[in-house]
Amino acid sequence: MPNSFLARLPLSRYEVDRDYLRRDAPDAIERLLADPATRLLPMFQGTALLSSPTALALVPVSAVPPADLYVYLGLSTSTTSPEPAGTPVVAAVLGDAGHLAEAEWGSLRQLGSQLSDRDAGLFTEALGIVNWHASHAFSPRTGVATAPGKAGWVRVDPTTNAEIFPRTDAAIIVGVVDSHDRLLLGSNALWESNRFSLLAGFVEPGESLEAAVVREIFEESGLRIIDPVYLGSQPWPFPASLMLGFTARLDPAVESELTPDGNEILELRWFTRDELRASLGEIMLPGPTSIARSIIERWFGGPIDDGVA
Repeated sequence: MPNSFLARLPLSRYEVDRDYLRRDAPDAIERLLADPATRLLPMFQGTALLSSPTALALVPVSAVPPADLYVYLGLSTSTTSPEPAGTPVVAAVLGDAGHLAEAEWGSLRQLGSQLSDRDAGLFTEALGIVNWHASHAFSPRTGVATAPGKAGWVRVDPTTNAEIFPRTDAAIIVGVVDSHDRLLLGSNALWESNRFSLLAGFVEPGESLEAAVVREIFEESGLRIIDPVYLGSQPWPFPASLMLGFTARLDPAVESELTPDGNEILELRWFTRDELRASLGEIMLPGPTSIARSIIERWFGGPIDDGVA
């Protein structure tokens, strides 16, 4: 990743060759499960099996109860992991954890920034595709139950043989600054009242990313902004977003005042760096796994120590 900002994004890291050509074999999963080199990543209720507090457990096929769903994630390209480079990895989604129920399981939202590049990439990929499967159990065309195909990368309508492919929702997230280089943060109605983050929103059909930046900021804050500049993107599989990071400036030619929309955003505040530093005991910032945290720290000039691991 030559872009230094991208290197800050925990869930944009990867050491995985997705090996997409292997997905086309009708018996791809059967062959992978029969290969002694294959390792499974057990998943249960949105969590993944851990080998330590900050590492995924990739285990032999025989060590895992029969899964409800298998998805081929690809080949590990890591040269620093316990498994050799070229190891095939398959996500195994369990309906019942069985003998693994007492093992240690972890959440990507909590662990993403602490995982290795390979494990962050595997977990993000696995959670995204597994969440998609959970929401597409029925065909949007005929209403019949669909079945997984292509090693877990499509679902098939058995009445028409139509293939339904995974979808990702594009969302912009913006670090807005004013003429004094103060950063705009808002508190969402769904959060604790003292949690503040950047403003964000989904891209609408027929809309460019830049237009979405301008629209969302105005809708949520009443501010007119200019110069949206793209920084980088990070997948956010909670459940199915791709967060596209931007910076933008308050338009100095337009008189405006902070006007929270009252529905999504209940409070808005401008922060200087000193004010943000002084407020850390009072407010909560986005967690270290999020792109919001990376954009805030880019503006701040370095890591922010707020006691959140």
